[in-house]
Amino acid sequence: MIPNNQVTLLPNAEVYFRAMEAALDRATHSIYLEAYIFENDNTGRRIAEALRRAALRGVKTHLLIDGFGSIRLPKSILVYLEAAGAKVMKFRPKTSPWTLRRRRLRRLHRKIVVVDQTIAFVGGINIIDEIEISSQPSMRLDYAVRVEGPLVKAIHDSVHRVWSRVAWSRLRPGCDKENDRSVASKEPKGLMRAAFLERNNIGHRRDIEDAYLQAIRQARREIMLASAYFLPGWNFRQALVKAARRGVRVVLLLQGRTDHRLLRYASQALYDSFLDAGIEIHEYHKSQLHAKVAVIDEHWATVGSSNLDPFSLLLSLEANVVVDDEKFAIKLKNSLEKAIDIGARRISENHWKIKSTQLRLVSWLSFGLVRLMIGIAGYAPGIKPGQVK
Repeated sequence: MIPNNQVTLLPNAEVYFRAMEAALDRATHSIYLEAYIFENDNTGRRIAEALRRAALRGVKTHLLIDGFGSIRLPKSILVYLEAAGAKVMKFRPKTSPWTLRRRRLRRLHRKIVVVDQTIAFVGGINIIDEIEISSQPSMRLDYAVRVEGPLVKAIHDSVHRVWSRVAWSRLRPGCDKENDRSVASKEPKGLMRAAFLERNNIGHRRDIEDAYLQAIRQARREIMLASAYFLPGWNFRQALVKAARRGVRVVLLLQGRTDHRLLRYASQALYDSFLDAGIEIHEYHKSQLHAKVAVIDEHWATVGSSNLDPFSLLLSLEANVVVDDEKFAIKLKNSLEKAIDIGARRISENHWKIKSTQLRLVSWLSFGLVRLMIGIAGYAPGIKPGQVK
């Protein structure tokens, strides 16, 4: 944990994009933007124009998008940005739908913006029109944070490392030069303790999962988790069950409307054991739930890009901010409670146990298929039978 930060919760895409665009328009030295999905829609074109304006006034502008997540973004937009002086690259641009090889499944799933090494945005919101993709009058339930203070340096250093590695892998070594006149400020911007956590395969394989586990095992009163895709490993599941059995209120907010049926059905295979332990399960139906957040004991909170499933915890490049601050945690908790009250349905133990045999069979088959996919990809060496990592 690094002290003296100001971390502001951005509770939806509208607030997030407004704050991000304002920061991009104030940039004077450098911009780094990482995105899994960057769409050619109103939001995508709006952010592209902000990046272009920055590049035209001499700001060193860097855009890194995932080759699979942003596969539909036209090359013309990238050329348009490059013509203004922006540097643009794709993370693993070659994709194939016919293979489960590691390179295809390992994606840049982070959503980060760093401006002038003084302000950063981290969260789970992609560059996309939120309302249109959910086919609902409400935006998807999703979160991000704005960070100011000493923690920004850690975030900037991380995005620069990823940018440099991609530049060298694309045989574009000149693209990794910093050429930035700004210096990350260590001046206090607030009183909040916070940490930046990343997941990659170079020294940070389990940082995000370990932070969750430590907080869950230390919980004394309440654990609230919201995860778009929820299929954690054995140790994670047991930590939640043990917390519930020692009297901690454990609340899970999961998808009710989904864009990936396989993962939803696989998650439902876990409901029996969770409900038996007294864990509350709420499925969000008002719109699509895309959040990856948690609040524990009203002081520990995290917001980021990492789901609690094998693809985030084992494969993708992810980034979360952890905040140890009572006011921030209570604000996020209140937002989650409101979402539960107005948009979710609680799964009762009795109701779930009378579900059809067919649904239970589909859930367990989905659970097994996801395990098989991870095993084929070679990311689950040494896993004991019955465990999902």
